[in-house]
Amino acid sequence: MKDLGGGYSAPSVAAARVFGMSNRGDEEVVWALDEKNGKELWVARLGTAYTGQRMPQAQEGPGCTPTVDGERLYVVGRGGDVACLQVKDGKILWQRSLTQDFGGRVPAWSYHESPLVDGDKVVCTPGGPDAMLAALDKLTGKTVWTSKVPGGDAGGPGGPGRPGRGRGGFGGFGGDGAAYASPIAIDVGGQREYVQLTARTLVGVAAADGKFLWRYDRPANQMGLNCSSPIYQDGQVFAASAYNAGGGLVKLIPDGNGGVKAEEVYATRKMQNHHGGMILLDGYLYGANGGNGGGNLICLDFQTGKVMWDERDKPRRSGVQKGSVAMGRRARLLPPGGRHDDPFRAQPQGVP
Repeated sequence: MKDLGGGYSAPSVAAARVFGMSNRGDEEVVWALDEKNGKELWVARLGTAYTGQRMPQAQEGPGCTPTVDGERLYVVGRGGDVACLQVKDGKILWQRSLTQDFGGRVPAWSYHESPLVDGDKVVCTPGGPDAMLAALDKLTGKTVWTSKVPGGDAGGPGGPGRPGRGRGGFGGFGGDGAAYASPIAIDVGGQREYVQLTARTLVGVAAADGKFLWRYDRPANQMGLNCSSPIYQDGQVFAASAYNAGGGLVKLIPDGNGGVKAEEVYATRKMQNHHGGMILLDGYLYGANGGNGGGNLICLDFQTGKVMWDERDKPRRSGVQKGSVAMGRRARLLPPGGRHDDPFRAQPQGVP
């Protein structure tokens, strides 16, 4: 496709349309294409293209994947503009600002999360001192609640895994701000939670009112460059990042009074997932292990952290290296260069 504009937005496909975001000239836009022929059906201007990014890399455009919910879709722009648009024609129904409305601080590489739509709420991560996460009414954009994470900019007491840390890193302006992952919704002990990997910690808050429930610091690296969304199964959450942090699994234990304890099951530096994401399939975790120096595909037992196989250790590697992992009929990995690698069969015995 030509003339889509610049950026890193993965497409969403729904209602026979393909939706995405990009920069076109000095504008940040959302667009829709006909799924059959690729014809552009509409384009909507979200605002002026964000130019305040502090890092020189990845300035071509937004990285949010639009979230489609029935007749509406939701996006987050690089500078923190959150908007709800009509699927049929791209009309903007409402728009908020993570920075102006919630005191959020734009991360060093800009906002890149995709908003979570859950029931009647849209959940996003301003990363502000009093609004680490925020829930908005999905029809009106009005604030439902904001959630403050104890520790905040001062580092504060950490959760299991490592002590609290102070300022530093690139995630936000040197504090416990937003990173680059997207939140997930989980159910534990009859309570709905939202879980997000921020610049300094993995955090869980109550879906009903944003009440802080728990935090787990180990998966967040000291650079604040935490990009992969957490993974949940059967009362346990796994999260990971690169820069020598690795990942860890915590078991969530409700206390019977609305609170939750996050108890570490294991920690590992064998899944230093940079920004490619991970897949959990049949009890095994697949993802790329490695940071700026490159990486290789690895498979862990989800429950124990045991390495089932590591492409780095093989005398003859399959060629499957660092990149984004997606699951269809077979798993597929997209390396940083953009070339689609051959699909591989996700199995604990190794890549065939």
